[in-house]
Amino acid sequence: QVQLMESGGGTVQAGDSLRLGCTVSGGTFDGYTVVWFRQAPGKEREFVAGLMWSGSDIRVAEALKGRFALSRDNAKNTLYLQMNSLKPEDTAVYFCATRSMWRLIARASDYDRWGQGTQVTVSS
Repeated sequence: QVQLMESGGGTVQAGDSLRLGCTVSGGTFDGYTVVWFRQAPGKEREFVAGLMWSGSDIRVAEALKGRFALSRDNAKNTLYLQMNSLKPEDTAVYFCATRSMWRLIARASDYDRWGQGTQVTVSS
């Protein structure tokens, strides 16, 4: 059974960078869409970025373009979220999610496998 594990969260200062990792166990990401969401206290879970592992579709939320980017390590079955120029409003729990499908959807309810989340805190 596919399971996800996030890594790389922490507490940083505004303007710093962090790289989060999402690693799959019990399988590979082949044929899966893999995405990052985040949820701040009292707010809805929002789409951050994602890609189709075996396809060409890749997307970063419009408001985060220029600061956030995706990369991948196929050998490690890991998707990375590089976050630069972090702001206090980026503070949230960041979740990795996946589903076996051939579309990239930015709606949390469409994903059936989730990691436990990793906390990112940006202080001013």
